[in-house]
Amino acid sequence: MWVYCPAVMRTFRLILSYDGTAYAGWQVQANARTIQAELEAALRQVTGEPIRAVASGRTDAGVHALGQVVSFSSQTHLPAEVLRKALDANLPKDMVIREVREAPDGFHAIRDAIRKRYRYVVQDGPMRDVFERAYAWYFPHRLDVQAMQAAAAVLLGRHDFSSFEAAGAPRASSVRTIYELTVQRRAGDFLDRIVVEVEADGFLYNMVRNIVGSLVEVGRGRQSPAWIADVLAARNRKLAGMTAPPQGLFLVSVDYGW
Repeated sequence: MWVYCPAVMRTFRLILSYDGTAYAGWQVQANARTIQAELEAALRQVTGEPIRAVASGRTDAGVHALGQVVSFSSQTHLPAEVLRKALDANLPKDMVIREVREAPDGFHAIRDAIRKRYRYVVQDGPMRDVFERAYAWYFPHRLDVQAMQAAAAVLLGRHDFSSFEAAGAPRASSVRTIYELTVQRRAGDFLDRIVVEVEADGFLYNMVRNIVGSLVEVGRGRQSPAWIADVLAARNRKLAGMTAPPQGLFLVSVDYGW
């Protein structure tokens, strides 16, 4: 006897890496190529379903990701690893699926995130690294990393980061907690680079790029490390440094506590 078995909706967590150079950011846009549009096209190709993919954060044009986390629901019967391979085969070569796994019902990539980690790369000095042009901010003067680290230490902890929030995406609160913020000079194959790593319980719009732009003001000697404390206390975006360009920014990882 034939028995009807209704399809079961399954929730998935996907980890995605991408080179954001050729994209107008994460979010679907009319007349623009985006990460979300490419991923949703692959999901439809593999599952036959119109699926909305929700990312942990909407990266801007030119921004990259090592570990973007995406949640979505599907009635597919494919095992998670088979789904990963099928999706990967239908994505452009500048995107790769690192992992697909089933998640608890109701899992949401934005709401359930408890920490995020970003990396920003600056290549400084009189000679630019042609191989880093899409993955680092080239700054033509040598920067003082020790001064930048001293300034970065001021931002640790829970603060109102209004001074580092760009207009255009207002939040109910500008208070965030930065757990780690480091500035290090690292050797490269051709030239060395400065790597800024920051981990927090959440980020405001362009917060990382605005922090980096302010740290560079300190590194180039235009401001002292103590200046950062004054900027933070002022809660005024106009007093902070410039917004660092997008190509040096990488979303490294997102933590959900499981």
